[in-house]
Amino acid sequence: MTQFHFFSGKGGVGKTSMACTTAVHHADAGLRTLIVTTDPASNLSDVFEQAIGHAITPIHAAPNLFAMEIDADQATEEYKDRALAPIRAAFPPAMVAVMEEQMSGPCTAEVAAFDRFTDFIVAPHDAQGQFDVVIFDTAPTGHTLRLIELPVEWSRAIDAADQGSGQTCIGPSAAIQDAKHKYEHAVAAMRDPAATSFTFVLQPEATSLKETRRAMDELSKLGIASQHLIVNAIIPAEEAANPLFAARRTMQQGYLAQIARELPLPTRQMPLLAGEITGMARLRAVGRLLFYGDASALVAQVSDGATLPAFEADLAAILPRLLPDQGRRTIFFAGKGGVGKTVTSCLTAVWLAHQGLKTLLLTTDPAAHLGDVLGVPVGDTIAPVAGVPGLFATKIDPKAAGEAYKTRILADAQARGRSPESIAVMQEELDSPCTEEIAAFDLFIEYAAQADWEVIVFDTAPTGHTLRMLELPMDWSQQIDVKVFASVDGAQADEVAKARFGGVIDLMRDPRQSTFAFVLYPEATPILEAARAVEELSSLGIAPGLIVANYVLTEAAATTPFGQARRAMQGRYLSELPSRFAAPVLPIPLLAQEVRGLEFLSDLGEQLYGTGIVAANEHE
Repeated sequence: MTQFHFFSGKGGVGKTSMACTTAVHHADAGLRTLIVTTDPASNLSDVFEQAIGHAITPIHAAPNLFAMEIDADQATEEYKDRALAPIRAAFPPAMVAVMEEQMSGPCTAEVAAFDRFTDFIVAPHDAQGQFDVVIFDTAPTGHTLRLIELPVEWSRAIDAADQGSGQTCIGPSAAIQDAKHKYEHAVAAMRDPAATSFTFVLQPEATSLKETRRAMDELSKLGIASQHLIVNAIIPAEEAANPLFAARRTMQQGYLAQIARELPLPTRQMPLLAGEITGMARLRAVGRLLFYGDASALVAQVSDGATLPAFEADLAAILPRLLPDQGRRTIFFAGKGGVGKTVTSCLTAVWLAHQGLKTLLLTTDPAAHLGDVLGVPVGDTIAPVAGVPGLFATKIDPKAAGEAYKTRILADAQARGRSPESIAVMQEELDSPCTEEIAAFDLFIEYAAQADWEVIVFDTAPTGHTLRMLELPMDWSQQIDVKVFASVDGAQADEVAKARFGGVIDLMRDPRQSTFAFVLYPEATPILEAARAVEELSSLGIAPGLIVANYVLTEAAATTPFGQARRAMQGRYLSELPSRFAAPVLPIPLLAQEVRGLEFLSDLGEQLYGTGIVAANEHE
């Protein structure tokens, strides 16, 4: 029987590296192994150092190992072709065209990727035969949970459609009944501990631990209990002579003890390595350490002694991209999960508020932890942040936003005298799982339209999901009808929708009003992901305004071969950033402790940005 292994975790904890290492380990043991990713910001190709893409691809130098990166756009077209095939055979072209239009929105794109994902659970084989092991390198935790819930939700949605109009936003229910059975099969397999296991990768830090605990609780509610841990990036004991690493190691030891108490599961530990995990030789060496404790092939190479140039921020270029120019500035922070995006968003928002600017800080990330970083509660409604005059914060909960959105639309329809039949159709349409996605963005648009704010700081979800969110206005401006925009007559609905979403698109494209800041750390994978994201945004007419290079190891901290090797690696990447992204770079040093609390954020913001508006004026 095929074994299914899911890897999950907060972005940036090393989930993909551990999933790939495990895949190589199984393949080298003679097991026919497939690794699949559903992450929109997939980097399997980067780790294996070869092209992969939307097809099962043999991995060079690893017999028995295959990989696939599910491409959402391609999966959507494949899904639509399958769903519409029986319709094309039975109905006239005009009716087929209507159904094709109904399946052109983000609902279909979302379910199509997960439909492809379930294929590998229901039929884990290719033309050459059965896979012994299928490893799913899933998206970061919040989105992983969304992925696991989808088969359950879509199965319910198809059942509900059967009782109503027979139509869903992903196609006629009669045409997708096979999908319902497939989803039920997938859920049953995921709940079977003899077939499926979940490995959570985490680092010994507060947010990573909290997110892992939350995700495990959610999986337990779904009936999924077979779980394991890999605790990654532990500072080696021999680095305790370095004050920076000694302080971080002390912090980590406390969390390791907490993990052992609160998450009593089979656990493997992986030390922080001096270099990146890419290429087959490196993956095999890491595998020997992970599974057998053999670190002999991973000794840090001593630096060649070359002096790396100091890397300082150009505040004259950076500050104008953070401060309002035409009465309002919207700052979008994006990046691979785990790069420090939320911390950067919070310290920037706190700093801006200290400059006397009325600032709103918000997130749509399902794994949001603004409150953890700020050290104060952050709820689902806008509220002032105590201790920082002028700063307000909120998190957009997709589920809560979806319910509020449905309630508002249906209440408005009733108030306008819509017929019970029309309202029933609207209810059915709004009950689809994808309503949450559009509702969350709709709420963001509502906040963005408010005139109260001088700055809005948007802590977005990790890169791939950020891009999906930014594409939503384009998708929905082409697919709005009276079922959703019930507050206007049908003849006006399309124009109202396009005006509403078009204003946000124009705002995003205008560098005088908006800044897209990409947060990364100086290693290959986050830089490659940022480059891909920048390329995607450029197709929408959006250019990057700022690059934030986080976790930079200072010269004073690089006192051992390990530290010198890491600093040399970082230096190579740092030198490439300004020319690669054509945007100013803000370096943030690796700190001895986690960034938590308003006082810490205030001090760090002043250290990075200076005295703010006064400094900006002096630079002009």
